[in-house]
Amino acid sequence: MPVFLVGAGPGDPGLLTLRAKHLIETADVLVYDYLAAEPILAFAAPECERIYVGKRAKAHTMSQDEINALLVRLALEGKRVVRLKGGDPFVFGRGGEEAQVLRAAGIEFEVVPGITAGIAAPAYAGIPVTHRAHNTAVTFVTGHEDPSKDLSTLDWSKLADPHQTLVFYMAMSNLAQISAALIRHGLAAVTPVAIVHEGTKPAQQTLVTTLENASADAERARIGPPAIVVVGDVVGLREELRWFDRRPLFGKRVLITRQAPSSDAFAERLREAGAEPVLAPLIRIVPPEDAQAAAAAVRTIGDFDWVVFSSRNGVERFWQELAGAQLDARALSGVRIAAIGPRTAEALQTRGITPDFVPSRYVSESVAEGLLARTKPSDRVLLFRAQEARDVLPDTLRHAGRAVTVVAAYRAVRAPVPDLARLVERCDILTFTSAGIVRSFVAQLEDAVAAARGKIVACIGPITAQAARDAGLEPGVVAEEFTTEGLARSLVAAR
Repeated sequence: MPVFLVGAGPGDPGLLTLRAKHLIETADVLVYDYLAAEPILAFAAPECERIYVGKRAKAHTMSQDEINALLVRLALEGKRVVRLKGGDPFVFGRGGEEAQVLRAAGIEFEVVPGITAGIAAPAYAGIPVTHRAHNTAVTFVTGHEDPSKDLSTLDWSKLADPHQTLVFYMAMSNLAQISAALIRHGLAAVTPVAIVHEGTKPAQQTLVTTLENASADAERARIGPPAIVVVGDVVGLREELRWFDRRPLFGKRVLITRQAPSSDAFAERLREAGAEPVLAPLIRIVPPEDAQAAAAAVRTIGDFDWVVFSSRNGVERFWQELAGAQLDARALSGVRIAAIGPRTAEALQTRGITPDFVPSRYVSESVAEGLLARTKPSDRVLLFRAQEARDVLPDTLRHAGRAVTVVAAYRAVRAPVPDLARLVERCDILTFTSAGIVRSFVAQLEDAVAAARGKIVACIGPITAQAARDAGLEPGVVAEEFTTEGLARSLVAAR
């Protein structure tokens, strides 16, 4: 089994290569650096062993020799090892040294390149490292040479060329000396410099300065590593070409409290708006207390005139019961279908079913109104829904003479988040997509009202918003369309 030396890219999970993602998902052991972003680590399977070997200035978890020995040991144990390194393994990442150690131990390896921060961070800051009108070359330079060397091997006279762009890695601790050396060898003191901290991440910060002021300005702005330093005329293009930090939710941390994978699309939509999603699933979906009722309803589905699905979870559970009964979508022949919202309708459509009815407003009251207009007294209606759902819909239908069977397809139970208080403290926006999630949030924090103070409370709709108010949390944003996409749009509009 080879060891995989994998580049994690600069931090934005969208820049991870497909090969890298596959290897992370299938790893037995993940040996990862400080610069490997948490959303990327989340691709690993729950049973994957994670070993942090990060190295920061004066804070090394392991020495390089210890990391090398660890990789050899894990490989000899027959494990599928992914060595996950920020950026690219072979661009100032010491991946070449690790590959040499593996080869010397007779262990095969594969190198998976990653997008290096020296290209990505400037691009996300609106700075092209090459531009025909400004430079004819770009040079990538380490700002932290091997401390065991007696003398620097950098040729400062060649680096101090105004016709090229210089991109420095790991330069913050030596920025004053680097700037002085470039000026001493002929580069103008007013040469533009950009320092990009946490490049490609929602926490990205870009400081534009000059060569003579770079070190003092960085210290004044309290910008430290990790950062990329760009020196050259191309820095002047930033104001014209900046795009990432112009996004509407740039720099905001948003707490997502619903369970994955339901939260995946919401998190991606927030990333596209420039925010950093912080995952804290406060509920989990489990079978209902009476699991046999759902199975019996599916086996007799032909006895109903309508089936109403209240969520994607209900659709998934229904198809599980169909498979268990050795049935498929043909069992729904002659039965009309209602979906409470577009995501539920989408889940049905992926299974070859186009709903007969999707309400314009995704609450029980609107579903009841629409169903009453499409049904007649004595029609048999199956509600396939969450165990804890409100009774507005079945009560309204029964009052109008419809024969209603309510089946609990699943239930949402509280999921403990041990570090919830810390996650909430980090965030600017708290999102809630159900009343149950609000109750779980309040139950898990000693003083939820105090924890939410100064933060935007965003709710998916009026029912959830009322649950928040009942708990003492005043919603600042309530989605007009009761979907996560609608909630994301409302957050953007309220920025």
